[in-house]
Amino acid sequence: MDVKRLTGVGVGPGDPELVTVKGVAALRAAGAVVVPVMDTGETGRAEATVLHYVEPARVVRVVFALNERADRARREAAWDAAGARVADLLRDHGTVAFATIGDPNVYSTFTYLAQTVADLVPGLAVATVPGITAMQDLAARSGAVLAEGTEPLTLVPVTAGAAVLKAALEGPGTVVAYKFGRLAAEVAAALAATGRTADAVWGSALGLPDESVRPAAELTGGGPLPYLSTLIAPARRDGRGGKL
Repeated sequence: MDVKRLTGVGVGPGDPELVTVKGVAALRAAGAVVVPVMDTGETGRAEATVLHYVEPARVVRVVFALNERADRARREAAWDAAGARVADLLRDHGTVAFATIGDPNVYSTFTYLAQTVADLVPGLAVATVPGITAMQDLAARSGAVLAEGTEPLTLVPVTAGAAVLKAALEGPGTVVAYKFGRLAAEVAAALAATGRTADAVWGSALGLPDESVRPAAELTGGGPLPYLSTLIAPARRDGRGGKL
């Protein structure tokens, strides 16, 4: 029996130049390349990146209810339908690459897809190709240093609640917050309460025409930010090599 192979490929946060050489090779070698799209149908960040490297005829758009956070049944039904579609593609092509923004092992829809497809395709081989994450890209674009010496690095999805972020900010080391755009005011309050505003930076649409990279002090005004906004609050440092 021929082994079917599903590969999750991290395509970075949006800048097509940040896809790794190995990632491009995996996309081009696959029989079909799946990109997740919202049920509203617009071109997603992963799809836009993939189209720089793969001809459109080989790209398959599969709907995930990515904008559905309240109706779990609807969300899981979308995952089941996506898994069935990918299982069919594997039977037809043998190999399928699934493109995901960032890294396939960091808050990625690939996790849910792989679990579903593995139940539908006996003997499925699952692999991943790592990708550049938004926190790495924001660090490079802003000059923020993620970690030095013995400093811990904490990654928090603010969808878990602003209280989780505040608890992390009260601890040592650098704190990175993902998916905080709709809770920008709460994030600003948590930074202020823990004295972490001054050196913090946030960014959205990294590597894209509407990119924004700004000091966290600007979070106090205006309304919600893009959902995929990223925040870096660097560790408190008292000099070169202070945490070695």
